[in-house]
Amino acid sequence: MLTVGDKLPAFTVPVQQGTNALPAGETISDTSYEGKWKVLFYWPKDFTFVCPTEIVGYSELKGDFEDRDAVLIGASTDTAHVHLAWRKSDPDLAAADFPWIADNGRVLADALGIVDKNEHVAYRATFIIDPDNVIQHVTINGLNVGRNPAETLRVLDALQTDELCPCNWNKGDDVLQLAAE
Repeated sequence: MLTVGDKLPAFTVPVQQGTNALPAGETISDTSYEGKWKVLFYWPKDFTFVCPTEIVGYSELKGDFEDRDAVLIGASTDTAHVHLAWRKSDPDLAAADFPWIADNGRVLADALGIVDKNEHVAYRATFIIDPDNVIQHVTINGLNVGRNPAETLRVLDALQTDELCPCNWNKGDDVLQLAAE
């Protein structure tokens, strides 16, 4: 599995966004959103129970991520057509206005090393990737446990300070200062 300090691998995969049109071969790649922070989060499968709670949770914080010059990118191993159908079936998912990677060939999920060997779907993986495409944070949850999008935002805030941030640090809190010798 790729981890902190690793470069995001080169990839080009299908992507689906919105509910206005059928997928028409749109793609996203490692060079999309150059110079921006990226929050890439995978969920196991569309039309499930825990996944929509996470997608909606991230969607509710989309403006906060944008305020930090970060782009949200969702992903699963479903197709773009399945993504579209799921979005159209649920108004909260339809409102989740960020790209959804349709990694049904598991191109990126395999390169990241996040595919469950038994279920053949991606774990609940979250990557915070800096503007140079270097992974700065990784969390992986099992298939049955949802994430906390607010925690992802908190970690992004800490990473962007480029300072020493203590346990439970939040934006606006003091960072650690080393005593002069």
